[in-house]
Amino acid sequence: MIEFISQPWHWSVSGIMILVVVFLLKILGERFGISTSFQTMCSVGGGGKLAQYFNYDWKKQSWLLWMVLGTIIGGYIATQFLASPEPVQISQSTIEDLSALGVSAPSGSLIPEEVFNFDQLMTGRGLIIMILGGFLIGFGTRWANGCTSGHAISGLANLQLTSLIAVVGFFIGGLLMTHLLFPLIF
Repeated sequence: MIEFISQPWHWSVSGIMILVVVFLLKILGERFGISTSFQTMCSVGGGGKLAQYFNYDWKKQSWLLWMVLGTIIGGYIATQFLASPEPVQISQSTIEDLSALGVSAPSGSLIPEEVFNFDQLMTGRGLIIMILGGFLIGFGTRWANGCTSGHAISGLANLQLTSLIAVVGFFIGGLLMTHLLFPLIF
């Protein structure tokens, strides 16, 4: 059974599972999105005393905290017990794109270790990128009134125009980062 679970699955399985989750949340009158769980955590921690934004009945959103906990536990189980021992297969075009940016291809992992490692993080540039990037992600999530998963999965499934605009903005931002800023930074 473990061997069956740890093998690569067809992409449609993920799509069907996302569909089931969105459908169940729609029936229950809830919306999917991880960023709302951060608001809930701040409210649980007493953030309502500091900012009116966090002053609401967080118990109605407590299911989000269980979802986040389940995501963390599921990720741990998947990486510790279900990970394939085979190296990650990366397409030749991705390897060529990374090479054009001056980054060597990851050696069997998902990310190039020469860019994403603790040595890079502890440099001045690495700390600035992490702090500035974290701020921009948090600010953008609040400004867009949700994160990429919330808008792309739940918002588009509910045919919300604001989610379509946000998703288009996310893609434009990703393309700008990849093709304009990434080469300048690295």
